[in-house]
This record gives sequence, structure tokens and C-alpha cells, in this order.
Amino acid sequence: MTETTTTKKNTGRKHIPKEDTKEQSEGEMSFWDHLGELRSHIIKSLLSIVVFAIIAFIYKDFVFDTIILAPKEADFITNRLLCQLGMLINVDYFCVQEFALKLININMAGQFMTHIYISFMSGVIIAAPYIIYQFWKFIEPALHDYEKKNTSSTVFISSALFLTGVTFSYFLIVPLALNFFGSYHVSAEVANQIALGSYISMVVSVTFSIGVVFELPIIIFFLAKADLISIEFLKKNRKYMLVIVLIMSAIITPPDVFSQVMVTVPLMILYEFSIIVAKRAVKKKKEKL
Repeated sequence: MTETTTTKKNTGRKHIPKEDTKEQSEGEMSFWDHLGELRSHIIKSLLSIVVFAIIAFIYKDFVFDTIILAPKEADFITNRLLCQLGMLINVDYFCVQEFALKLININMAGQFMTHIYISFMSGVIIAAPYIIYQFWKFIEPALHDYEKKNTSSTVFISSALFLTGVTFSYFLIVPLALNFFGSYHVSAEVANQIALGSYISMVVSVTFSIGVVFELPIIIFFLAKADLISIEFLKKNRKYMLVIVLIMSAIITPPDVFSQVMVTVPLMILYEFSIIVAKRAVKKKKEKL
């Protein structure tokens, strides 16, 4: 009788194999380990931004006078070259020798907050290669061995594309935008006195946004590799991409044909380059399979 009761009690319990329990535990630990790794990479990225932001904050005169405020001056390298181009083709529009953009501050803490903001954005831009490196270090364990070999080159290319976009925007798009909007008048009786916040917002947004847009080849590369986009789709929709780029150029540049062309041409070159990169990604994937 006692044996029968014991047997019934034992059969009523749900038997969980030790191996399954161990796998569950390891899976949970793996999940939390991933979160810990993500937090570690985020903290390292934030620390790099803070370090460079502090350096930028300390060297305020160099950051503002030599970099941020330089494109509004007539002797800025791009403005001088554009002026020479204007004289060469006999077009006065490009020459900004008499261009004088005066900035004013209308908020009590405006200059201090601008100093903080520019220091932070400087930290983000300078630390961008390290941030990209931390991002790839986080996803590296999920990659195949042959993909891990290309991690360093991917980090380098991603960083180079972003910094190229930032440089391209700073030396070409920003001066053109400042020249157009700073010298545009609805009436000769209305003088332009630009608020410091408005100037800073335009310079930073245009520079940073084009830097991000220059990451297009990397984005398309991984979309093609993940079979989320096809080469045929990219080729077929060139004309739609051109329309999108033209609209984007019209938004981030002055409403003149020259500025839009100067943005549209490199972006379309990047798009064609992205197709070549995507072809290579698909080809390598098929070879591995």
C-alpha cells in the first residue's frame, strides 16, 4: 500500500531533465551577459564622447573662432575659391568678399548653452570612429569567422565615409548655405541679424546629417547581405532614388541649382557605389553557401 502511494506521488510530479535545466540557465545567463556587454560598449562610447567634449570645451577659442564661425567669413578657403570661380566664369553670385554675417545672442544663458552643445557635438563627431568600433565589437560574437576578418575594414570604411561626409558638408554645403541665407533680403530695409542659436543649429544639422547620409553604402551592403533588398531592386529604382536625393538636397541646401547639384552628384555616386558593394556582398554569400 505504501509503495503504491509513493509511486502515484512520484508519477504526479513533472520530470525535468537536468540537461534542459542547465541549458535554460545558460540561456538566461547568455541573455544577461549580452545586456552587460551592451551596457559596457555604451558606457565606453559615452566616456569617449565626454573626454572629447571636455577637450573641445577647454579649447573654446579654437573650436569656435577657427572651426564653427570660420565658414561665415569672406576669407574662408571655400569662399575664396568660390569667389575665384565666380570671377573665372563671370558670375558674381559665388563671390562673397563683401559678405558680413553678424551674429547676436538674445538669451541670457545662450552663449554658455551653445558652448555646452557644441562641445558635446564635437565629442560625438571626433569619437565617431571609436563609437562605430564599439558597435562592431558588440555584434562581432554573432558573426561568422569569415565576417569577423572583415570587421576592422568595415569599421575603417564606416568611419571614413562618415568623416568624409562631415568634411564635404563643412567645406562646401555650409558656406553655400550661409552665403545664400545670410545675404538674402526680402527688402533692402530689412537687415540680417542672425541669432547665434539659429546659426549653430544650421551648421551642425547640415554637417551631421550629410555625414550620416554618407553611410549609405554600408547600410545597403548589410541590407543586401540579409536579403532585405536585391540588386535588381536597386537598379530598377534609380530614378526614384534620384528624386529622393533631389528632395533631400533641396531640404538641406540653399534653394539654388548649384548647391543642389553639388549634393546630388556625390550622393548618386555613393548610390552607384552601394550597388557595386551589394553585388560583392551577395556574391560572397553565394560562394560561402
